[in-house]
Amino acid sequence: MKLYIKNMVCDRCLMAVKSELEKLGLHPISITLGEVELEKECTENQKQDLLKRLRSLGFDLIDDKKNITIERIKTMLIDLVYNKNNVLNSNLSDYLANDLVQDYSALSNLFSEIEGITIEHYFIAQKIERVKELLTYDELTLSEIAIQLQYSNVAHLSNQFKKTTGFTPTYFKQLKVKTRKQIDDL
Repeated sequence: MKLYIKNMVCDRCLMAVKSELEKLGLHPISITLGEVELEKECTENQKQDLLKRLRSLGFDLIDDKKNITIERIKTMLIDLVYNKNNVLNSNLSDYLANDLVQDYSALSNLFSEIEGITIEHYFIAQKIERVKELLTYDELTLSEIAIQLQYSNVAHLSNQFKKTTGFTPTYFKQLKVKTRKQIDDL
């Protein structure tokens, strides 16, 4: 049995979901971002208990096909920015269409309709949040961040950062209070 879970964005999310499944006696075969495969079907009571536990942790079960597709797109983009260092062997539209085995224009229209933002703008928002995070850590130069996130150059990163946040990266770095957003709030 497969379950689709909203707001799973990192390894800690995987551990939290696994823990809740095990507390309910549900044995996962595999757990990936946004998706759990169980050994056997769970009862309706188990599913409702799991839903309560997941919601208390900021997750949610998804059973609508459209929402499952949207969550898979988001998970792929977040994984691309945070875990795969934005490395694509093709363009973003091909990456999504090939992995989801759907026409990109259909995916794009669905995403825009449900989320009220284009896939590209969502992807940019994720990249900018990652830039903010890396700037806050103060371990990499802006040039290194641009390379890591596959920007063509520092000017491109800086322009996109300013357009999105209203600040230059340098000004953001100097702010006392950093205005970062949680991934699932984007």
